[in-house]
Amino acid sequence: MFRRESARSLLHGVDWTGGARVLRLEELLVIHQLREQGESISEIARRTGLDRKTVRKYLKQGLERPTYGPRAPRPRVIDPYRKYLRDRLERYPTLSAMRLLREIRELGYGGGRTAVTDYIATIRPRPVTGFEHRFETPAGHQAQVDFAQFKAVFTEEPDRVQVVWLFSLVLGYSRYVFARFVRRQDLHTVVRCHLEAFAELGGVPREVLYDRMKTAVLGEDDDGLVRYHPALLDVARHFGFRPRACAPYRAKTKGKVERVFRYVREDFFLGTEFADLHDLNARLGQWRETVANRRVHGTTGRRVGEAFAEEREALKELPAHPYTTVLRLQRRLSRDGMVSVEGNEYSVPDCLTGPTVEVHRLAEQLRIYDAGQLVAEHPVLEGRGERRVAPEHRGWPPPGASPPKRHKLPEPDRAHRPGQCVIERPLGVYEALGKALAGARVEGAPR
Repeated sequence: MFRRESARSLLHGVDWTGGARVLRLEELLVIHQLREQGESISEIARRTGLDRKTVRKYLKQGLERPTYGPRAPRPRVIDPYRKYLRDRLERYPTLSAMRLLREIRELGYGGGRTAVTDYIATIRPRPVTGFEHRFETPAGHQAQVDFAQFKAVFTEEPDRVQVVWLFSLVLGYSRYVFARFVRRQDLHTVVRCHLEAFAELGGVPREVLYDRMKTAVLGEDDDGLVRYHPALLDVARHFGFRPRACAPYRAKTKGKVERVFRYVREDFFLGTEFADLHDLNARLGQWRETVANRRVHGTTGRRVGEAFAEEREALKELPAHPYTTVLRLQRRLSRDGMVSVEGNEYSVPDCLTGPTVEVHRLAEQLRIYDAGQLVAEHPVLEGRGERRVAPEHRGWPPPGASPPKRHKLPEPDRAHRPGQCVIERPLGVYEALGKALAGARVEGAPR
């Protein structure tokens, strides 16, 4: 016979789900064995801790394990946002989970990150890729530089798709990101972006890794040695870093900066409207400060800003003197007093009369000289077809207005031709002259 302790020990720890008691097979055996031993239903209920109705039910059912239907799903905090997440991923399949988490939090989501990332993983399967070899560098040793193309429709020009380029410099150790959208990939843009990046970093890495872009790498010589652009070498000499070119067709050599382009596209660019290029860069700077350079990096496991504070100490110091290499150009003045440089127009003062001027093109500034004298300074304009008129260069019309049409003036009187002066005399002189002329007429008149 079963003792009370053995029966209770078998029934100890039974499962409970949604308030309904679920008996295990061992428990059913205990109930039936106690019944076979002649115990009453009340005694079985007392010894097993079950209700008498439950005992009758399982005695009548036999030794088959009970089956239950599917449970009703419990409501989850993410449920109201499932449709929003599906719609966003349907339109922008590569949006990052962290970007979507920030968006639904702005809509009122109060749950955690895991619920969002787990749900996104079920509706956006990840592509299967091969293994990659990770290449790490010590603090202050390397930065990676490249451009990526983006197509933007600005709200100020909603009918035109514009191509812009994202310049990015990423520090290899901390993964700190410098980025700026530009109109072109020309040499002056590359130099200007380097100056801005090094100024923001507060130092210079010992090596900068480049893709085979024409503004950095001209090709290879007969011995297979890389030929760098002289202007890039000039920048490298000034700041004291060593340029290094990737192997051809090996984009993963600079995988850190390549991943940044995808990160910027998926976490910042997609699904957002921008007024113009200036607005795009302003919001990119804010995103870098509040999101990209504050995140915990998936590879290093550290916050980017904290790692950068450590890497900054390992960077080389900035040169004592600014980079001032100048490209000198000769340009003709237009009829409305403008100078054309790289497809953009810049004003000169109205007082200039010479047909040509000398333009000094710096990385971030344009200086215009007339006969060796500085007459105008302008910030370099992005893109093409832009026009800048300095307020001090025009009295009328106002800056930016079209010049008035020139009308031919009537031929001036001979006595008032330009260059001749009219002497002012007292009125008495003209009165005496008039009397003298009148007397002369009287004396010469016929009698």
